[in-house]
Amino acid sequence: MNSERECFVYIVPPGETEFVTAGRFRLSATDSGDAIGHFVYGKSWLERADAVSFDPVELKLQGKTYETVLMGGFFGAIRDAMPDAWGRRVIERNAGLGQVDAFDYLLKGPDDRAGALGFGLNQTPPSPEFKYNRTLDLEQLQHAADAIVRDDPELAGSAAQQAEEFLLLGTSMGGARPKAVVEDQNGLWIAKFGREDDRWNHPRVEHGLLELARTCGLNVADSKVVTVGNRDVLLVRRFDRDKDEEGRYRRHRLVSALTLLESDENDRSKWSYLLLADEIRRVSADPEADLAELFGRMCFNALVSNLDDHPRNHAIIAKDENWRLSPAYDLTPSPVIAKERRDLALDCGRNGRYANKINLLSGSGRFLLSEEQAPKILNAMVEKVRSEWHPAMRRAGIGEQDCERIAGAFLYDGLFYEEQALQ
Repeated sequence: MNSERECFVYIVPPGETEFVTAGRFRLSATDSGDAIGHFVYGKSWLERADAVSFDPVELKLQGKTYETVLMGGFFGAIRDAMPDAWGRRVIERNAGLGQVDAFDYLLKGPDDRAGALGFGLNQTPPSPEFKYNRTLDLEQLQHAADAIVRDDPELAGSAAQQAEEFLLLGTSMGGARPKAVVEDQNGLWIAKFGREDDRWNHPRVEHGLLELARTCGLNVADSKVVTVGNRDVLLVRRFDRDKDEEGRYRRHRLVSALTLLESDENDRSKWSYLLLADEIRRVSADPEADLAELFGRMCFNALVSNLDDHPRNHAIIAKDENWRLSPAYDLTPSPVIAKERRDLALDCGRNGRYANKINLLSGSGRFLLSEEQAPKILNAMVEKVRSEWHPAMRRAGIGEQDCERIAGAFLYDGLFYEEQALQ
């Protein structure tokens, strides 16, 4: 890192719709050349009656200067607001830069990134953007997404600019699949597109899995599927936005479990449901309810082989000053070949990531559940998934051929080897 870079950090206060300047972030280099991040809250922000912290663990509301050399110098709450893999791909394709570094991603990310933060070079924050792609634009969005996935060399010039305009508005929490933010009369949705090389209908399968989770009693994001031409698009309602009476959007703070665990993508040592339960117990306004919900999601992920349950796919949200576990999102089955064992992305018990019944129940006390409560929750979910997964997929419009393709994800045999000693 050869130069120092800095920007102002804006936030939309709870219940408001306009950005205010809350602090300053600076990225520089240590004597050894490693990146180091510095952040300080602004005095004017600290003096406001409605001032809140960016997150509940790392950047608490104090007048000190915070420093970090972790994660390339980016604090967790700031990293969570940066474009995800798909957003970065769009930026790289259309920014016209010889080399795009992490700070460029921060500044060139969309105004409507996940959560309540914004970034800019001016002390006075911009007015939030209230013009969104309409759901009527979905066909254009799908075509642009296909072209970027193919790395189509003909997508250049004005077409590239149009693709960036279409697709860069989006959440930073969603992963690498093509998506954009769209608006209809009911609010904002993340439009998640299928790919031409998908093995099954991903939009309908994800919708079906969200509805199955809801049937199991879990709190999940609202979703629906719309068909554009001969392609399906999944719409997932943004739960970090609420529309006010004037049609403008309140923005809610949102940070990932990756931030809550003070971890990163390259170090799995803290990737654990048990550690996440410990942190949620400390920060949640209702830890008993949130931990029971988290335990249920862990069991559900095991039962449907959602093996992509990494810490970016869990989050906490604050609509006011209080933090709660966010609704579940990004649920996808993984019908892998091995039938006797599945490993989740996070440790789910004392035997690591092994998603069998004994291991799932082994740390139930960390979720504030008794030895009687935890098996009751798991067993009820086992029966619900066993009886409902196929009807749920059919109700979501999934054909029998695709049901057969994903069938191996559900209730694999290894989950029930209760007599098997833990290794």
